Amino acid sequence: MNRTIFCIVVGTSLLVSCQKDADFPDVDPTFELSEYQREIVSYFQEIALGFEFGSASKITRKWVDTMQIFIGGMPSPELLLELDKIISEINELASDHFAISQVQDSLESNFYVFFGSGDEYAAIFPALSDLVKSNWGLFSIQYNSAAELNGGYMYVDIYRANVTEQKHLLREELTQSLGLGNDSSRYDDSIFQSRWTSTNRYAAIDEELIRLLYHPEMTVGLDQLEVREVLTQILINE
Repeated sequence: MNRTIFCIVVGTSLLVSCQKDADFPDVDPTFELSEYQREIVSYFQEIALGFEFGSASKITRKWVDTMQIFIGGMPSPELLLELDKIISEINELASDHFAISQVQDSLESNFYVFFGSGDEYAAIFPALSDLVKSNWGLFSIQYNSAAELNGGYMYVDIYRANVTEQKHLLREELTQSLGLGNDSSRYDDSIFQSRWTSTNRYAAIDEELIRLLYHPEMTVGLDQLEVREVLTQILINE
């Protein structure tokens, strides 16, 4: 069964025990990490678990198959070049065989990117009619019972947003569609910044989140504590 989330524009010491003793609290596995690495783990937990809107459980979700994009609407040549650039950056960061490609046949696609007005987008997806009134960019994502992302769609308003803002919205919504579905006020230069910005590049910590979500050792369905363990091991072993 697929579910859809509508969203608006995160040397090793092992403690082994046969049972948990209340007198010995859990050891934070991140103590061996640098301060910046701990920031990466914390930000990953904030951005990659669940979604900003809806009641989806706070676990990791990601694509396990290729995201195949079909483009609709009236994108400018400049926007198409920007999309190519973003796809190239994401593909470079992923190391678990995930990739994004573009297809010319909508029947071959599993993700739809629309460039146009909010009203035009709402005509295709009526459930979003209220949201497009005040949002220049939106993404919607689908996932199965195994927490694997397997479909979705997004739009960029090319009439209310200027060219710089269009590029920002394209990068933000597409990146969040990877399974990085939350916003944060923590880093001003992050693509996940909750306040309105027009940044058109990833912050270094954004690249870390994409890289780690699409690392071979990162799996779907991990909660906050489980993902902390996995991230710590990945970062320590690098």
